[in-house]
Amino acid sequence: MRAQFVLSEIGVGLRRNLTMTFAVVVSVALSLALFGGSLLMNDQVNTMKGYWYDKVNVSIFLCNKADAESDPNCAKGAVTDDQKGQIKTDLEKMSVVDSVTYESQDEAYKHYKEQFGDSPLASSLTPDQMQESYRIKLKDPEKYQVIATAFDGRDGVQSVQDQKGLLESLFGLLEGMNVAALAVMALMLVVALMLIVNTVRVSAFSRRRETGIMRLVGASGFYIQTPFIMEAAVAGLIGGILACAFLVVGRYFIIDNGLALSEKLNLINFIGWDAVLTKLPLILATSLLMPALAAFFALRKYLKV
Repeated sequence: MRAQFVLSEIGVGLRRNLTMTFAVVVSVALSLALFGGSLLMNDQVNTMKGYWYDKVNVSIFLCNKADAESDPNCAKGAVTDDQKGQIKTDLEKMSVVDSVTYESQDEAYKHYKEQFGDSPLASSLTPDQMQESYRIKLKDPEKYQVIATAFDGRDGVQSVQDQKGLLESLFGLLEGMNVAALAVMALMLVVALMLIVNTVRVSAFSRRRETGIMRLVGASGFYIQTPFIMEAAVAGLIGGILACAFLVVGRYFIIDNGLALSEKLNLINFIGWDAVLTKLPLILATSLLMPALAAFFALRKYLKV
């Protein structure tokens, strides 16, 4: 009988404050969708970092004859065979190095023509103008500085470059977008909490006669508060279900179909469905508990039921 009464009161409360309930549902759905999207964006950035950092190399570019005339780092002349041999030997002895690949001037010229063959500069270049280099794959991509310290400024070395640095700006942009999404999510969450508190207060005020009668007949404070708390929880849960739907549809539309980024951007390792599905229980739990707790404290602080 009590459970039936609570359920009937929840339905009455939701219908009486239909407009505010709709606002609560929408604000909770948007804020939790942004929250879930931020979590997925963080997973995507970490996935991309793990994928690309494992593939980037450190490159040691060696001096050629042209560099000896124009680059201060190559003032002692082009790299010699002895210097190249010593560099390779020292690299292979380093514990941070996984593998070392040598690229000759002819190979560098061939790769340049393949990548930039349409460039006006390509027609004027010759193989002897290209730089020989060692491409080093590190066991830990974060250990770039060990290579730079050991070889930067050495005779025959023009420069030491870390390809990981080229990716930092991209990951910085993605993380900045993630922070912006979290900021908007926090704002929407505050709006949702304010709407929940106001909805509970209005609902309690509109039923003050019923709650007064319940107090007179000896109903406990928790029993009186339960319908209001459940109203907020139900509205929040509906918003949470919508947020989950937004994430599932968004993942399907953006990555799999619609925009189909997984087909258009083959070089990016996108997060899978497992990453999305593991976030849904958290979103549903948050959508249920957050409004319920907000309603509980609102009733205690403001209505003194």
